[in-house]
Amino acid sequence: MSDQTPNIGTMRIRSVFSLFKLALSDKEQDYTQGSIRRAIFLLAVPMILEMVMESIFALVDIFFVGRLGKSEAVSTVVLTESVLTVVYSLAIGLSMAATAMVARRIGEKNPEAASKAGMQSLLIAFVITVIISATGLIYAPEILKLMGGSSEAIRIGSNYTRIIYGGSVVIMLLFLINGIFRGAGDASMAMRSLWIANICNIILCPLLIYGVGPIPGFGITGAAMATTIGRGIGVLYQLFHLFSGKRVIKVKKQDFIPDWPVIKSISNIAWTGVVQFLIPSGSWIVLNRIMAEFGDTAVAGYGVAIRLIMFFLLPAWGMSNAATTLVGQNLGAQQPQRAEQSVWSTARYNAIFMIFVTLVFLLFAQPIVNFMNRDVAVESYATMALRIISLGYIFYGVGMVVTNAFNGAGDTRTPTLINIFGFWLFQVPLAFVLALVFKLGPKGVFIAIVAAETCNAIASIIIFKKGKWKKVKI
Repeated sequence: MSDQTPNIGTMRIRSVFSLFKLALSDKEQDYTQGSIRRAIFLLAVPMILEMVMESIFALVDIFFVGRLGKSEAVSTVVLTESVLTVVYSLAIGLSMAATAMVARRIGEKNPEAASKAGMQSLLIAFVITVIISATGLIYAPEILKLMGGSSEAIRIGSNYTRIIYGGSVVIMLLFLINGIFRGAGDASMAMRSLWIANICNIILCPLLIYGVGPIPGFGITGAAMATTIGRGIGVLYQLFHLFSGKRVIKVKKQDFIPDWPVIKSISNIAWTGVVQFLIPSGSWIVLNRIMAEFGDTAVAGYGVAIRLIMFFLLPAWGMSNAATTLVGQNLGAQQPQRAEQSVWSTARYNAIFMIFVTLVFLLFAQPIVNFMNRDVAVESYATMALRIISLGYIFYGVGMVVTNAFNGAGDTRTPTLINIFGFWLFQVPLAFVLALVFKLGPKGVFIAIVAAETCNAIASIIIFKKGKWKKVKI
């Protein structure tokens, strides 16, 4: 027995390694049959790596801008990103609709209809981003002022805000096209595009912020330039493969002719999906406004903490994205029980991961923050935020899987209603009362975040068990 044990162990390691290589490959998979655990692994690995890259985008800006030694610079990034969550919400909502539509058509073994759905969502995206870009270019200083930015933050940060908003088209396309790839089960393609975009951002950020040799840097404006260029390169990579004709999605010219029934179907899913993400994004803007009452240092500390939290939460979100694809494709294949089983299996794995993250933040919050920031005052706020907010991580992990399962089924309405009650009728009032009425300051905001996210997760689980999402038609 002892002689065989190493061989068994070696075989298992090789098996996992083989699956890992397969997950990162371009090989087409059918996720409507076979082992659910294997399907989750093949989808989750590239999706987790994709989300890690997305979270690094925000961390890279904060890391290099924080080295400028100005809390106003960090505050500018935080305030701009807080309003930019509106763009992220639009991008995620439209991406979610595209993923659901494409996954359902792929499950029905109809790749032509999947391609058409993907291209119709691109048409919608272009119209939206023209409006957003124009608004950001014209009203950048007013946006920072509205968010409570100091006069110095507005002075040094308006160009940063202007460039980020002006380049919002690349944010929209990066999310949307990756949503199309994920819906088709081509998660490795989505992962690679973000890796490329992020590597470019990491290289360009220090060069454009600090300069090279005799060439001066652009300061905080350079961070916006690097991020926009990096994302733009990632989008070019996506477009090249989207139109190559070698992926699951094979685009034809006629797919770009407006198909109003398809546009209407996408819009019906997307608008509630957008509202679903606008609700927490809007509440985050309000929470940032409350934090602004305690000065630039508090805002900067909160911003550093949120980016670190997102860095660890986005991998969990990547795993939960596997549930989106599995639910969509299996409902399309008329296998609702397999779809449900996929959700509970994914939720279990996510909960285990979030337990680990909770322990990391409880034990090592201060050194993690210290790595990202050199301001002692900012560090104290960020450390407090990490330790308090991490107490609800297990609920976040399970809740996000269930929410993505609703979205994968095309039922974006249910999570939207849950978010309305959880964030606007509970989190925002609670944060205001705890922080300003009971004088708990920033700690009150952090407590409100934990309470609201936990309640949202519990409500989502209860409603999901009723099973009405299985009957949604898209």
